[in-house]
Amino acid sequence: MLFIDQVDISGKKLLFRVDFNVPLENGVITDDNRIQAAMPTLKYALDKGAAIILCAHLGKPKGQVVPELSLAPVAKRTGELLGVDIELVPGLLSNLAVEKAAALKPGQALMLDNLRYNPEETGKTAAERGDFGQRLASLADVYVNDAFGVAHRENASVVDIPKYAPVSCGGFLLQKEQKFLGDALQEPKRPYVCVSGGAKVSTKLGILNNLLGKVDDIIIGGAMANTFMLAKGYEVGNSLIEKDLVEDAKSIMEKADSMGSKLHLPVDYIYADTHEAVEAAGVCAADMIPADSMVLDIGPETIKNFVSVLARSKTIVWNGPMGLFETPAFAKGSMAVCAAIADLDDALSIVGGGDTDAVVHMMHLADKFSFISTGGGSFLEFLEGKELPAFTALKEGLIS
Repeated sequence: MLFIDQVDISGKKLLFRVDFNVPLENGVITDDNRIQAAMPTLKYALDKGAAIILCAHLGKPKGQVVPELSLAPVAKRTGELLGVDIELVPGLLSNLAVEKAAALKPGQALMLDNLRYNPEETGKTAAERGDFGQRLASLADVYVNDAFGVAHRENASVVDIPKYAPVSCGGFLLQKEQKFLGDALQEPKRPYVCVSGGAKVSTKLGILNNLLGKVDDIIIGGAMANTFMLAKGYEVGNSLIEKDLVEDAKSIMEKADSMGSKLHLPVDYIYADTHEAVEAAGVCAADMIPADSMVLDIGPETIKNFVSVLARSKTIVWNGPMGLFETPAFAKGSMAVCAAIADLDDALSIVGGGDTDAVVHMMHLADKFSFISTGGGSFLEFLEGKELPAFTALKEGLIS
């Protein structure tokens, strides 16, 4: 597929699909990292004399106009970062929006309001999406997808616009995501380690199965490790588990060594009575979890084991915290893993997922990682070995 620096955009009108789904509190953006990530592409376009039309989504308005989910704060912040005025145009594809887009001059920018105000944006089938993508494509000469965060979604603005846009390409952020994640999968420096945590095995099964035999070590922590404990025959008290995935966990454990990937599971835990606790009740061995308690973080011996594996790594892909890091009493495991990876001077370190990203930023170590992916679901599906719909659409758009 093409990227923006391979396309003549001088004097052209560009329609950008960006991922500006940022957190808001009382209408104020609390984290603008996703907007910042798109700046290189947007600044490049303006420097080349292009006019830019931005489209994005915010939250889940479910096809309704929800004033609290307007992109007005996003347009304002984006304009501040770009140094240009960005008008937010209501009505998506209203007559006003079409007129404003048609009148846009080189060096100017505007933003359409929340794409998900239109139910066709998130239609599950081509019929449900209707001609929304085609009408969006008609606004510009070139379509640029720089929204890795929604690259796994078959939304109209992701998969339909390339069918109708005169030219379609990816932005620098999409290119960067593809390069870092692709290199990690195809040509990793070794030892190559996958660190997998978070709450659910179900969201990581595809990744774990895909990486068996490709990575040297798999570290499993977080609540998802509890299902593996159950598969080993251990009692896990009231800890979060997925009973229906016990057999899958057994299968992964059985296949790992034979395929050359060593599995590392917790050997001890920090536990408490409930997930609402603010203090730990104690430390227990992995096979001695108290019946009326739940594990909320990996224990000190597990931290030592995991850190020793990470210390010799050359490529690390990390998705998912080691415990309930939002509560300080249960953040030590996630913080230790984060610090261990950050301390590696000559390793490629890739982070993906909102909670994992939150740990990195909580510790102010973002600049110590090689790459922090802007995708959650996209990151997971890429690691699972799937081709993302956004990439497929851009390739097919090039052919058509």
